[in-house]
Amino acid sequence: MSSKTIFITGASSGIGLATPVLFYTEGWNVVAAMRSLDKASTELTSLDTSRLLITECDVLNLPSIQAAVAATMERFGKVNWVVNNAGFALLGVFEATPREKVLEQINTNVIGELNGRDKSLPPPFTSLSNLRKNSAVGIITISSGAGIYSLPMGSLYSSSKYTVEGFTEALSYELASQNISTKLVIPHGGISQTSLMQLSMQESSQVDAEVNKLYKEYIGKTMATFTRMVNAITTSSHDVAKTIYEAATDGTDKFRYFIGDDYRGSLTAKYGEKGTKTDEEYIASMRKYFD
Repeated sequence: MSSKTIFITGASSGIGLATPVLFYTEGWNVVAAMRSLDKASTELTSLDTSRLLITECDVLNLPSIQAAVAATMERFGKVNWVVNNAGFALLGVFEATPREKVLEQINTNVIGELNGRDKSLPPPFTSLSNLRKNSAVGIITISSGAGIYSLPMGSLYSSSKYTVEGFTEALSYELASQNISTKLVIPHGGISQTSLMQLSMQESSQVDAEVNKLYKEYIGKTMATFTRMVNAITTSSHDVAKTIYEAATDGTDKFRYFIGDDYRGSLTAKYGEKGTKTDEEYIASMRKYFD
């Protein structure tokens, strides 16, 4: 059995739920962190607590992070891998999106992820100096295909994920010099068994009705395309969890782990079969697909 410990944020559903269950099955000590313990799944609560800690952790609330870290240290003494998974997707026309929703999207997906790197916070994972001290292996951040290519009505979500991609890539060079591994797992093409799309639609309903009227035809066509995309999804949360496990255990310095069907060819549309496609060709193919 492994003596390693993994800390996973956003562990109440979807990828965040499948990941702690998988690592627990593989014999790891697991910290499943979520914003509210009321959302804890029976898949977690039914497991033996000798290797599992379910803890409250709001990634936008520093005292909440500190409390989760303290509970982790008391139970397991260290963390080897941290999985930054907490986040949500806001789907809708940017012009109709209230300022508070813009801030919520960016704060949750970007600032919340950065809070996991704040040097002022206690060990094991929120201080990079303590990552070294605890002989931690590193950090895995869950990104998205939306951080590689943008889709219509996803401007804010893509903005947050592009930021995470750029930040994590730059940080990976720095932390490699300190023997701290930094990796990105990038689901693309959609994930089944997740409430991301439902949440997106719920959030997008809280926008300016008058502006939405102007975009009514465009929204209708775009949502019809999204519906076809959702119906074609074959990649599960468990598939992503297995990729996260690979990233944590393969012993390589590989940085990006893509997981998904890419059935409509978004990655190929952007890069080409050999990465030779121009940006103009990529934008033209995306516009054609959603026309």
